[in-house]
Amino acid sequence: MGEHLKNQTIIFKNKPRIIGNYSIVGPKEGKGPFGKMFDYVMKNDFFGEETYEKAERKMLEHAIFGATDKALLQHGDIEMLICGDLLNQIITSSYAARAYDVSYLGIFSACSAMALSIGIGACMVNAGYFNNVACATSSHFSTAERQFRFPLELGNQRPPTSQWTCTASGCTVLSNKGNGPYIHSVTFGKVVDFGICDVNNMGAAMAPAAMETMVSVFKDTKTKPEDYDLIITGDLGKLGSEILIDLMEKKGYKLGKNYGDCGQMMFFHHQDVLMGGSGCGCSASIFNSYVVERLKTGQLKNVLYVATGALLSTTSCQQGESVPGIAHAIVVKSQPPFKDKTVTKEEKKKFSDTIKRQLKKNKKEG
Repeated sequence: MGEHLKNQTIIFKNKPRIIGNYSIVGPKEGKGPFGKMFDYVMKNDFFGEETYEKAERKMLEHAIFGATDKALLQHGDIEMLICGDLLNQIITSSYAARAYDVSYLGIFSACSAMALSIGIGACMVNAGYFNNVACATSSHFSTAERQFRFPLELGNQRPPTSQWTCTASGCTVLSNKGNGPYIHSVTFGKVVDFGICDVNNMGAAMAPAAMETMVSVFKDTKTKPEDYDLIITGDLGKLGSEILIDLMEKKGYKLGKNYGDCGQMMFFHHQDVLMGGSGCGCSASIFNSYVVERLKTGQLKNVLYVATGALLSTTSCQQGESVPGIAHAIVVKSQPPFKDKTVTKEEKKKFSDTIKRQLKKNKKEG
């Protein structure tokens, strides 16, 4: 099955493959550095729906459908759906799951949900329990803002340390067959709390958890930062990533030019997002676009993806509680362990026509 190392890391023997990936973002994210790399950029934040919450649900459904189609699978071929989001009772994920007749596992790990869902999915595929698992997450600026901060209509000024919740969604389809990048290992994180009580400073609250998990990866796998083509965190933002670099240096690890943070990379500076992006969809969309596509081509061969989450609630912050952080990590490699059946041109055209029809339908957003 898998080799469980002494600490927090599982190295997979059967190498679960990424056979499908899809990313969808809002118009603001589409104007950022990665705009041309996303599969779909929405024209507006409503995405043709009456409320932002319904728009986020539609985004997630769109990402799952797109990733399934790119994997050349039918909906019935997906055997489990693993989803998470930021809203109370993870309603985006649970309501989206209604559209799929499939086993569903709803998770909450804040902005670290993408790495956690992939880690859990990889465990299930590696063990042989499921053949095809879809792992997805989403976030929306307007839904998260009015749940965790203030009504949008107030137009409150945001403090300098705050980040911009990304309107974005991403989905990864894992399988025990196929030719694609594979999940080498997963490191499940521990809850770490350094006593940060400022809910507008998520980067500082999550950086210690990122440090703890990253150090565990290096120790468990006997690797160093320079062994990876790319190390990405999500989503510490500018301040949080600077704190992480300092914390890692104190632990004896120097993060170099191969390190970047998805929150810091999502937007251009002139887009007025202060410390950068955040939200479940931030690293999910960058991972399922820029990272996976370059793993497919071999431009990247060994990637460490560490997604971070702030485990607060609207109640806990009102009671003056500090913000616990968590980070989950996966290592993804580009070379598949063996070759599998080649898909015919006829099969590719069949599924390509299907997604074109769906995209045409979704463009009716007004």
